[in-house]
Amino acid sequence: MLHVRIAAPAPTQPGFLLPRRDLAMAWILMALLAALAWVLTVAQSRDMGMEPGTMGLALPLFLLLWVTMMVAMMFPSVAPVAITWARAIGRQSAGAVRAARIAEFAGGYLLAWTVFGLLAYGVLAAAARLVDDAPEAGRWLGAAAFLLAGLYQFGPLKRVCLLHCRNPMSHLMRYAQFRPWARDLRVGAHHGLYCVGCCWGLMIVLVPLGVMNVAAMAGLAAVIFLEKLWRRGPWLTWAVGLAFLALGALAPFHDWLLPGLQMSEPSMDSTMVRPH
Repeated sequence: MLHVRIAAPAPTQPGFLLPRRDLAMAWILMALLAALAWVLTVAQSRDMGMEPGTMGLALPLFLLLWVTMMVAMMFPSVAPVAITWARAIGRQSAGAVRAARIAEFAGGYLLAWTVFGLLAYGVLAAAARLVDDAPEAGRWLGAAAFLLAGLYQFGPLKRVCLLHCRNPMSHLMRYAQFRPWARDLRVGAHHGLYCVGCCWGLMIVLVPLGVMNVAAMAGLAAVIFLEKLWRRGPWLTWAVGLAFLALGALAPFHDWLLPGLQMSEPSMDSTMVRPH
């Protein structure tokens, strides 16, 4: 009889070869950057309603907000790779050159998410138009987003990208062979694309849940962190996939699952006509 044994990928080793003191300082820096981005994101969310789509933002402002959100949600999970590459940069340069190279790496990573943000803007704008023209269609759009996200959690592309993000050392050694021209930018963008491939399915649930839904963002950030760094992260991937499939089945019948696809009701103040 053929026995099939399902084993999770080997756990990531966040520390790699960093001294403990340097590792602690690097983690603190990444945590502070993420915390600052969270403060900015939460502050912005208070000034914006839970409207469908892009919330009326022009593309440049949306991308600025999107990048801030990605720093908040992704930096904790990308810290092991960023710290290890920054250590390699530190061995080869110092001072302003070192700072510029680290900024170039971070810029390349965020560039990958900015490109995805362009796609997200188009999807959100189309969703807003659809809900505006046919409010009932929002239920099926939300169900489709949950189902797509759930199915992707079990797909081969998710597995490949998650393996890369959990065990990036071999890729970092390959990155060292890149040509010197804009190497750090290309390394950041390359790893960022893997990160997008790993997480885009999770991000699309913000269409039904709301782009500025802070609770949803925090939950997704926790899932992303645990998927990449927790020993049992791949099992969590499947559990989240099952949860999304269940939400997809329930969404057409429960509007409260779709706060990001509900048209806001006009306030009484805006509908009252002042007497002359």
